Amino acid sequence: MFVGILLLVAGVLNVIYGIAAVGNSSFWAGETRFVVSSLHTWGWVTIVLGVIQLTAAFSLFAGNTYGRVVGIVAATLGAIGALLDIGGPHPWWAIGVFAICVICIHGLVVLEEPESI
Repeated sequence: MFVGILLLVAGVLNVIYGIAAVGNSSFWAGETRFVVSSLHTWGWVTIVLGVIQLTAAFSLFAGNTYGRVVGIVAATLGAIGALLDIGGPHPWWAIGVFAICVICIHGLVVLEEPESI
């Protein structure tokens, strides 16, 4: 349950970040130039990742294996995305999201299946 809530929080944060990036919010970069892609591309990738994290969280609440597998993958991608954002305008916020994702990964990897009677 705890990991599902953390994954839900990470998904909501990523969706909000993505909407801010797609909307050209000055919260993100001001006049930063991107080497590989634009701010819009990064925003859409972040929105998709957030939606995947949200579906994994709801699947974890239902007790499905899908939530565990996709949650590990989505939290790993979220952690990588947060690490890529550490050099951005809000490094402490990115470190916080990274920590949430690492705790989710740990919780999902060590999660034991409930025993049936």
